[in-house]
Amino acid sequence: MKLRFLGKNSTPGDSPTLYASDQDTYVIQGWKVYARDLLMRLDIPSGHTVVEVPTELFEHLTKDGLPSGGIKRFEAPIMLVTEQGTCVVLGPEMRDAEALSQMRMPDYETCVEVPTALIKALLEGNRGADHQRRA
Repeated sequence: MKLRFLGKNSTPGDSPTLYASDQDTYVIQGWKVYARDLLMRLDIPSGHTVVEVPTELFEHLTKDGLPSGGIKRFEAPIMLVTEQGTCVVLGPEMRDAEALSQMRMPDYETCVEVPTALIKALLEGNRGADHQRRA
């Protein structure tokens, strides 16, 4: 799998990053979620994991030709929004060796792969009730 860097939101020691893949997916690199109380609230299928990223990370979607990276609906694959303004994103944990070799990832981070269509749907206006859940 080939990745195309879209952007990152970095502070010293942290590097949530967004990539577009050649498989019609986005690869979202973020902080591993260890909070047991938070993990217990989520239904995480086998082979999947969750990462925490700043919501502003999605602003880099404009570099993939999208008119906006502003999330308008907080629903799957975004599982919840924290009080700190970050979001928890669910997806299959990235295992592709070629993709991982293109990334720089500290031990406290991991990445998930999410279909492009799911992320694009979150940029659209409400299609009904917003199912936003807060941590």
